[in-house]
Amino acid sequence: MKPSQVIDSLSALIQIKQPVFIWGAPGVGKSQVVKQVAQKQKPNKKKPFTLIDVRAVLLDPVDLRGLPHINGDNMAHWCPPAFLPHDSSSCGILFLDELNAAPPLTQAACYQLVLDRKLGEYTLPDGWMVIAAGNRENDKAVVHRIPSALANRFVHLNFEVDINDWVRWAMQNNIKTEVIAFLRYRTNLLHSFDPKKSDEKAFPSPRSWEFVSNILSTSPSKDIEFELIKGTVGEAAAAEFIGFLRICRKIPSPDAILMNPTKAEISNDPAVNYAICGALASRATEQTFGRIVEYLNRMPDEFSVLGIRDCTMGKPELYDTKAYIDWAVKHESVML
Repeated sequence: MKPSQVIDSLSALIQIKQPVFIWGAPGVGKSQVVKQVAQKQKPNKKKPFTLIDVRAVLLDPVDLRGLPHINGDNMAHWCPPAFLPHDSSSCGILFLDELNAAPPLTQAACYQLVLDRKLGEYTLPDGWMVIAAGNRENDKAVVHRIPSALANRFVHLNFEVDINDWVRWAMQNNIKTEVIAFLRYRTNLLHSFDPKKSDEKAFPSPRSWEFVSNILSTSPSKDIEFELIKGTVGEAAAAEFIGFLRICRKIPSPDAILMNPTKAEISNDPAVNYAICGALASRATEQTFGRIVEYLNRMPDEFSVLGIRDCTMGKPELYDTKAYIDWAVKHESVML
């Protein structure tokens, strides 16, 4: 399932408090999707919808049950850990991340919590649901096989990356334009992970490309730029990306294109056009969109469609502009 489908699925399952396990390769964004779902929730109660992220791999089996203490009745009672929700009027997601990386005994401690919503004397408040996530066994990550008794307590969702979903997220989270444009151009490098190559520590993933964006924002010197990116996404992907960066740094200024969209140069190089579409999309507003469309109308149809799609991601107000309506009429056959 692509990320947007996982988000829709989780939003539906939250309504019935059905436990879910999200499976996916390292770095694809499983934790990020759970955070997005939590942010989208609008509870009717005055208290906000809360996300509690518990790293199961850091727990011992006894940690979930808590510590015993003696009450006035001379009987042992258990003090549940503070990281579990206790307010009966609260609501949210209890996220057991990396659950299958936890030792089998720790996983076993989760049985009752996941299905019965209890841990000994502790009861999970009604407004909460359990979501777990972990890497797949064939990813050669540090995982333990989930016992069938625990696995049967979840709905299982398989997470796969999707370039359009990622671009939409990236444009809303200030990912560098050069990174977005490059991955539009080389979509197979959004996530390229081979578990058989255990000697490769760095590989392309949505998470590592976010790191690349953060690195570029520091404006590293050219003599270390390649080494930094190689250490983030691997040597092969870094070499391609550095080559693409050189192209990006030579394209006409997006501001210059906007000043004269009817006469600005149109390139025959696909890599250049991907870079220009990405740069223009980052400048798209209701005020600039008309000029952007003028330029995109002069590009080959595939880049015109790509540019419009990226410009309008997360900006629904652009659909009501005259420029978009005129463009949609002109490209009706391409859109269909």
